[in-house]
Amino acid sequence: MNIPRNEYPRPQFVREEWLSLNGNWEFSFDVDNFDQNITVPYVYQSKLSGIGINEPHEVVWYRKKIDLPKEMLGKEIILHFGAVDYSCKVWVNGVFITEHIGGHIGFEVNITDALKDEDNTVVVQVTDAPSDLEIPRGKQYWKDNSEGIFYTRSTGIWQSVWIEAVDKVHLSRVFLTPDLDYAQLGVQYELSSDKATKLRTEIYYEKELMAVNTTDLLRKEGSFKVFLDQQLLKCWNMQEDLVWTPENPRLFDVKFVVYEGDREADTVSSYFGLRKVSIENGKFLLNNRPYYQKLLLDQGYWEDSLLTAPTDEAFIKDIELAKSMGFNGVRKHQKIEDPRFLYHADKMGFLVWGELPAAYVYSRKYVKRITDEWMDEIFRDYNHPCIVVWTPLNESWGVFHIKDKKEEQSHSAAMVHITKSLDQTRPVISNDGWEHTCSDLVTIHDYEWNKEILKERYRTLENVLQYAPGGRPLFAHGWEYKGQPVLVTEFGGISYKKGNWEGWGYSSATSDEDFAKRYHDVISPLLKSEHVQGFCYTEITDVEQEINGLCTYDRKPKIPVEIIRAINEGRWKPENER
Repeated sequence: MNIPRNEYPRPQFVREEWLSLNGNWEFSFDVDNFDQNITVPYVYQSKLSGIGINEPHEVVWYRKKIDLPKEMLGKEIILHFGAVDYSCKVWVNGVFITEHIGGHIGFEVNITDALKDEDNTVVVQVTDAPSDLEIPRGKQYWKDNSEGIFYTRSTGIWQSVWIEAVDKVHLSRVFLTPDLDYAQLGVQYELSSDKATKLRTEIYYEKELMAVNTTDLLRKEGSFKVFLDQQLLKCWNMQEDLVWTPENPRLFDVKFVVYEGDREADTVSSYFGLRKVSIENGKFLLNNRPYYQKLLLDQGYWEDSLLTAPTDEAFIKDIELAKSMGFNGVRKHQKIEDPRFLYHADKMGFLVWGELPAAYVYSRKYVKRITDEWMDEIFRDYNHPCIVVWTPLNESWGVFHIKDKKEEQSHSAAMVHITKSLDQTRPVISNDGWEHTCSDLVTIHDYEWNKEILKERYRTLENVLQYAPGGRPLFAHGWEYKGQPVLVTEFGGISYKKGNWEGWGYSSATSDEDFAKRYHDVISPLLKSEHVQGFCYTEITDVEQEINGLCTYDRKPKIPVEIIRAINEGRWKPENER
């Protein structure tokens, strides 16, 4: 049987004994009569689900029968959902198991006590209110049909479902914090039981054992540091030979073994990159050196599967495509991406900005919902070296009165400080685009297409700081510039129709030559500016009616990638400038 998306869903925390539950599930709208079938993990609005209708349903139901493999019998069984939009309830064999709220981050639950040896049934009820604008939804439109910058909704299960078998004594979570300056790895761990007696950590580089630490366990949580021995690593300069960068994405493998007495109770595989992100004297640094970020806005949509990648290979192809055009990363826009994408970005060397999907009405309920999901994202993705920046808010969405309103400014600042309370290793942006509060980076959204205007705007720092995108100041009232690095994190958006989609962009091209020239006109002023330390171009692909991608919705470049790369590297000029 061909099971879709059958790769291991959690590559940062790997166990051997697991079973995918993707594939055919019984399904129904509104009531639990299960009169249809759906292919999980694709939402019913998508073609690959086997249903493919875009009509609003606030409640949907799923049901699947499962038999445990013999080797799993007698063990603890954990049921995992990668992401279910928006809230859901789960039953196993008629026993209510759990309720989860939040459509972008997964959850897990121990279902052992509800299981039988065979013929088990899992039922999931999903609730997703299209008109609730206090729900973090990102670009999923609350109206029936896509328009403007908003796209088709995703209701229900949209990432992988799977089970794994574990011992009662097992590793629950680890946070890995590499320290480049002191050549060590910080490990914070959480265990399922205080019966665990010892945790062994083995670190490998290119399959050679480089470090071992054995920790005697006095309680279920703790931390320690592992020194990375330069002699064993056989390198004279760790800064040159062992750090993770987009150009050289070196990774260390980690093996954790949990013991109960002398018995091996659990084994987990992970990895990390020796990578440091910092800001010093107004410069963005990667591994203590200035680094210019050339990013693409990536909304993570596919024509046949919407927010869910059609295959794992689709992630790889997107990264390969972006790198071939001369980009070194993406800003994942209004989406918490599948961990498989982050894994491939780690392996292939690709920077990622993590961003929370927005809600659109400010209230206490909004604050709780958005804060809970944001914290869950940081917990889940903390260990990925590819993530170099966190972006909890975008363009004042959900905080439309932030320029003057103190509670909305406080929310923005609180999101920054909550992020830093959980992660001191990455810069945080308070409100990407404009009306910043306490950002580590000053990020600007600027869809001007005229090259001369852009050259003048970014010629001096004074000009930059006076710019008010869309009439909005760069800083909310009462906040000011304090020497942060400046990046232009949305710009371009040049529409050029190639393919069957009708749509719009922020400016329009009429031919390949015109498209290349227009792209050059918005890129070259930023490359030449002494005050801009990176950019994020809108965007990698067309998405539904938004046809301002460098590629079509089906990932075909609109002009040769060699031309785009040459423009990004400052090696190409239009004919009238040669």
